[in-house]
Amino acid sequence: MLSDFLVPDQWFTQSAGPRYVQLRQRLEEAIETGLLPANSSLPPEREIADITGFSRVTVRKAIQEMVKDGAIEQRQGSGSFVREAPPRVEQSLSHLTSFTEDMANRGMETSSRWLERGVFMPTQDEIRTLSLSHEDQVARIYRLREAGGQPMALERAALPLDILPNPLEVATSLYEVLAKHGHRPVRATQKIAAINLEPVEAHLLGVPEGTAGLKIQRISYLESGRVAEFTQSIYRGDAYDFVAELRLSD
Repeated sequence: MLSDFLVPDQWFTQSAGPRYVQLRQRLEEAIETGLLPANSSLPPEREIADITGFSRVTVRKAIQEMVKDGAIEQRQGSGSFVREAPPRVEQSLSHLTSFTEDMANRGMETSSRWLERGVFMPTQDEIRTLSLSHEDQVARIYRLREAGGQPMALERAALPLDILPNPLEVATSLYEVLAKHGHRPVRATQKIAAINLEPVEAHLLGVPEGTAGLKIQRISYLESGRVAEFTQSIYRGDAYDFVAELRLSD
């Protein structure tokens, strides 16, 4: 039982750091061992304080640290719950695939929440990357990508209008639409950077502000060498591993 697990006789020592740190570590161990499974509720602060003999201030601080780390979420009027971890995905950097194709290969169903989709005046970065003029317009799609019911990434793609004349045609896979019109990219370059998520991004991805994430810039090319796509994505750091195969050159 969790109440027995939290009794500090066997695990609390004066020399092992502040009490709230030890209590947090004990709760994390309960999550890792399945004693506190995903979506289960924590006992009220008062109950944990009674079990451990710690003050409610100590208990509250331990829980708030876990909320900040994303292990616990607090639901207004309901209490504190163990956050369900997203499925962890390995994505190869050796193959040019879409998010939809990646998830389908893993047997995961995808969905999108549209944040922006239409024809717009290009930004300076889009003008430079896509070789547009200031008078040109750009097709842009911006969406929250989900897999297995969990938010995974924010993806903003910009393409020249002759490559993607109607952004509303993109329902699921962008690359599927591009292939239909003979404009599927054949290669790409990607730049990956570690970031801490800003408040809006964190809210959309369902994680605490400041959580680690990955920012990925992709520039995709047609067989002719022309740039077809400029995509800037933000991935949850707790959900994605990017893997590259390296070979020794002759």
